[in-house]
Amino acid sequence: MKIGFEAKRVFHNKTGLGNYSRDLIRILADFFPDNDFLLYNPKPNNEILFKNTFANVFEKRPVTPFYQKFYNLWRQKGIVKDLKKDGIELFHGLSGELPTGLKQNSIKSVVTIHDLIFVRYPELYSFFDRKIHFYKFKKAAKNADLIIAISEQTKRDIASFLKIPSEKIQVIYQGCQNVFKKEYSETEKQKVRQKFNLPNEFILNVGTLEERKNALTLVKAIKEIDTKLVLVGKKTTYTQQIRQYIKENGIEEKVIFLKGLSSEELAITYQLATVFVYPSIFEGFGIPIIEALFSKTPVITTNYGVFPEAGGPNSMYIDPMNEQEIKSKIEFLLQNEAVRHDMAQKGLEYAAKFKDDVIAKQVMDCYTSLI
Repeated sequence: MKIGFEAKRVFHNKTGLGNYSRDLIRILADFFPDNDFLLYNPKPNNEILFKNTFANVFEKRPVTPFYQKFYNLWRQKGIVKDLKKDGIELFHGLSGELPTGLKQNSIKSVVTIHDLIFVRYPELYSFFDRKIHFYKFKKAAKNADLIIAISEQTKRDIASFLKIPSEKIQVIYQGCQNVFKKEYSETEKQKVRQKFNLPNEFILNVGTLEERKNALTLVKAIKEIDTKLVLVGKKTTYTQQIRQYIKENGIEEKVIFLKGLSSEELAITYQLATVFVYPSIFEGFGIPIIEALFSKTPVITTNYGVFPEAGGPNSMYIDPMNEQEIKSKIEFLLQNEAVRHDMAQKGLEYAAKFKDDVIAKQVMDCYTSLI
């Protein structure tokens, strides 16, 4: 079978959607070597984010000067001619978009929709961005032969907001990179601890420092706890609110900001952490939770939406806006090593449902059901 992928984010996005796309290609190519996987990349990449080590994975780009210049038009429509020429039987849009003309050319289609945050929290997006996102997602969901939602929460949102029949939507969870599933030596851990000046005990939070992810409430929660907080993620204007609170309360020594870690350094930081706390207000899924589970680090996260799906029955759950509740749960875990150990072991067992072989089979089953 020849399967094509809208691969812009495979080659150009360093984080969330890029990681999902690269990981899915990797596991499909690994577990199903008899198939060919063609990655349609609209433009040259500035840096190498995807290292292709598979004989059955091929990068494809626009071939005409016109589409090389107007590559977004190629992604939206011109690509279909190339798909036909390449003998593509099924095309997978990895991030909520599909080109026009697939059905007319007898090419089956799958689209992954990660979340509809722009509908749930419109204040986080400009008017123009909301309209564009809604148009693209609605069009793709309507035209696709099958939709992959990355959580039950996202499936409900697609059915509700985009008015799509639920039987057309298949829930397949995301996994995470293999780097988070490795055991690292004490030497490797000490190297990272020294490089970033990490304390022996610390609370970890990973994710873009934006309002929706709610790191400020976590900073407030640890203000009076005898521990340190490590915030790993890209800074935004919201970061200034966090820094202002830290300065006003004289807790500069309690909060460490990190960014630019390699995947391996981040994985080791997870394993060094005492507790992982993720009080996000809303996510399509919450990959950092899965990364923490595979790292055998106990998780405290939000008590509604997708978070219990990701965290499983042995994580701890809190009201993300209740700093006293967050404080109480953190203190309890810091004081109870046996409970932390039990949560870590059971969390790793729960994470088995996010393993590569499970996800690869579920996705390939979707493909074969259409062809």
